Amino acid sequence: MSAILAQLARRQLLWHGNSQQAAYQAVATGYSELDQQLAGGFPASGLIDIQTELGIGELRLLLPYLQQQHSLGRLLVLISPPAEPCADMLAAAGISLSQLVIITPKTSKEALWATEQCLQSGCCAVVLLWQPLLKLALARRLQLAAEQGAASLVLLRRPAAGLSLPVNLSLELKPHRQGLQLRVHKRKGGWPTADFVLDMQKHWPALYLPAASTALPQRKAG
Repeated sequence: MSAILAQLARRQLLWHGNSQQAAYQAVATGYSELDQQLAGGFPASGLIDIQTELGIGELRLLLPYLQQQHSLGRLLVLISPPAEPCADMLAAAGISLSQLVIITPKTSKEALWATEQCLQSGCCAVVLLWQPLLKLALARRLQLAAEQGAASLVLLRRPAAGLSLPVNLSLELKPHRQGLQLRVHKRKGGWPTADFVLDMQKHWPALYLPAASTALPQRKAG
């Protein structure tokens, strides 16, 4: 049996559940508690699936990762963003606007073509794609393009049931009064996780004010 296992390992057909470091090179997320859940951070390349409603803090979650990924001079590309990105927020996070490219294709087909070209070019560190649906074959194709270009593709889409995509990491985000509630659906080299809360108050204190007391004032006698 050991000889068979050794043969499978040599052909890279054997997966070790505790081989997180060998699964992909991790890049710190900027949130220590999230790094612990992901055994080091987000993958440095490949496809990252983020299932989220829009405007709940998904971009703020990604900002430290995006800054690190494009800090060596490669481009950060946003394809089909649902709204105009805030330049001040990106610049404050250390992202050079001269290395930022925003593409707004007219059709989903054009968006997917632009995504593949950017990933394969070798000029892009990260491509963010807002795409509601992605077929399995297209996901595999984009995953391969990301690996070829040593880039990462962050796919942002609304939560939806469906086939498991061939991704390095799949996260689901939900709003929480302290920041975000996350669940890891899939992680290359690791296991899914139960829901956990990422406290973002210390990173963005102005956005998380203490809840006002709803208690009625006590009336004094007399």
